[in-house]
Amino acid sequence: MTTAARYVSLAVTAALAAVAGLAFHRVFGYGPVVPVAAVAAVVPTLLAGLLSGPRRKGRPWPLWLSLVLTLAAWAGTCALTVLRPALSAGTLPRTLRDGVLSGWKEILTTLLPAPAEPRLLVLVHVLVWLAAFGAAEAALRTSQRALPCVPVLAVWTVALPLGVDGPGTNVPLAAVTVVLIAVLVLVRSGESDAGPAWRPLALGVPCAAALGVLAYLVAPVVPVGADPYDPREQVQAPPPQQRDGVSPLDRVGGWLLRPDQVMFTVESDRAEIERLAVLDAFDGVTWSSTARFVPTGSRVPEGPERRRSHTTTQRITVRDLPGVWVPAPDRPRRVEGMPVVADPAAGTLAAAEPLAPGRSYTVTSVVPEWTAEDLEDARVARDAEARAALELPWGPGATSEPVQLDEFERFAAAATRGATSGVQKAAMLAEYLKRYARYDVTAAPGHGYRHIDYFLAEGRRGTPEHFAAAYALLARSVGLPCRLVVGFAGGKRAGGTVQVRAGDVMVWPEVKFEELGWVRFNPLPDNARRSEDSDAVAAGESAQRLEQAQKNAASPRQGPGPGEEPGKRAAVTAAPDEPTPWWVFASVAGAALVLAYVLAALLAPALRGRRRRAGPPAERIAGAWRQALDHLADVGLDASRTLTAQEVARFGASNVGADAHGELDALGDLADRAGSASSPPDAAAADRAWRHADAVGRLVTAKAGRPRRLRRRLRPRSLTGR
Repeated sequence: MTTAARYVSLAVTAALAAVAGLAFHRVFGYGPVVPVAAVAAVVPTLLAGLLSGPRRKGRPWPLWLSLVLTLAAWAGTCALTVLRPALSAGTLPRTLRDGVLSGWKEILTTLLPAPAEPRLLVLVHVLVWLAAFGAAEAALRTSQRALPCVPVLAVWTVALPLGVDGPGTNVPLAAVTVVLIAVLVLVRSGESDAGPAWRPLALGVPCAAALGVLAYLVAPVVPVGADPYDPREQVQAPPPQQRDGVSPLDRVGGWLLRPDQVMFTVESDRAEIERLAVLDAFDGVTWSSTARFVPTGSRVPEGPERRRSHTTTQRITVRDLPGVWVPAPDRPRRVEGMPVVADPAAGTLAAAEPLAPGRSYTVTSVVPEWTAEDLEDARVARDAEARAALELPWGPGATSEPVQLDEFERFAAAATRGATSGVQKAAMLAEYLKRYARYDVTAAPGHGYRHIDYFLAEGRRGTPEHFAAAYALLARSVGLPCRLVVGFAGGKRAGGTVQVRAGDVMVWPEVKFEELGWVRFNPLPDNARRSEDSDAVAAGESAQRLEQAQKNAASPRQGPGPGEEPGKRAAVTAAPDEPTPWWVFASVAGAALVLAYVLAALLAPALRGRRRRAGPPAERIAGAWRQALDHLADVGLDASRTLTAQEVARFGASNVGADAHGELDALGDLADRAGSASSPPDAAAADRAWRHADAVGRLVTAKAGRPRRLRRRLRPRSLTGR
């Protein structure tokens, strides 16, 4: 391999290492990763190139010296780039240690994209640096063609699992990697020192580019039989945390007594209901959250797929909202301007520290929408989450079942008598409570068994806390999985913003249905939460449409609608779940085989020609003669016969032209002398032989035409050279 080819290999290995580093974009995003990957790929490659220069007698510097110097260079480069903030703060050793030893685990317990913090980015820096250094040393110190790719592929084995749940795709980067690997192999399998270095690339680079385009186009349609391996499933999630010492549900009564206190302000094009906390666990006395909060850079994972939804973006500024719960519409997808932790299951947000007045953030949410048609066919969920939302524990320290449970069951059965579906049962229960009790903000707070029993049996007046908690207990007693949500609805417009006040607090129950997920129900009387202010803001169009759809569902359904046949809707919704037909996989496999054959048939002659040009001069001259015979086969030369040089020259004159006779005659003379001379031929003779062979190829192309030669290349015999 020529010296120039080795140094060209360094540029390719640096590009491979940088592309492998960019694969971490699903973890951090392109912005933070691009400068880290570029520096970590270029600097060790340049260092390896400088140390590979001749020290004495053409020998490079020893490998141990390269190792020592690259470690020192990595420490300095990392401190001045990625860890520069830690260097300024005097925490460099601790940050470096945490990043190298535990950065990967913190990434696995963080919702992607992860925050671009130095202790996390140092993992990318060290992996790309080691890959670039290893690839460069392998390219300079070995003659193996593909060996320099191994360290780079090791980076991919780390980047792909860490970013399996992140946004975006690595298919374009994988296609570029395929192209660069092919180019590297072509460069390192070039001619000897006597041959030009551009010949392997003339055909190889276009073919490598075609291979990369093929990989990019085929990757999205390749059938995959299983979900990708996610190492986050093997990492123990953090335990449920009580993010706030006081539950938001316990604050509702106090907030309602100070209705004009501004909790936060919202800048948005449309009004939405703001969720604060999801309370899904009940112990007989209090409702609490089992949320498993994990850090996130800005993204919140998607929830269950919705049939209909709309996207909304809000700018929220905290005023007098206590605690750490962060309000946002359901379901938040991106939060910017404030570091938060998120519960991947419910989508609720919390701050690391109690909220401070004046703190602002921007949240983008995908708000689900439901229609009466969606609710008509919904069935009550029965998964693990739904079964947990059916529990009615006896209470802390209780040794017997509370008497209130039987009373709740009788009450709920009476309220839902005549219901024929889960949705109808849930809607009828909400409508019953609206008419059964009065809304009263002065009612004593409390949501345990005794409090709700008093609310239903004697008091019959209460706040959103009582109505929602009563609904949840009654719903669970008749088999409806239910949880509570604390949030805010409405507000008061002041200029371009909406002031969400303490009096706008809401508590509502949610029931889980198959395919629909958690659906909100409103058991509050119609006169609740209505402000007399002329500038009051309604709860939102989506909430109003949902309540209207539930009121319609509360009435017994009178058979199928106009023009609708029974069972027709079920057939429509089941269609997407049908398995992919076998012929789709067969077609993809057939197309892949055809493309693979075409690429192999086009590459085989080029690879044979490259092998024939390599080796001692005598072998190169013999290879030039065989190359000329292959050219003449395109115009009818019978390769199965053994012909003399004179016979081949006469065939060329009669079928190609007089110019071919002269080229073949001179080439045949060189081949005869190389096989019979007492002294071996020199490199100049081999170069002349290949000039004659290339001239024959050009003459045959002019005579036969490129289409004819291309059709011959596609024959099976072209793969074997016969």
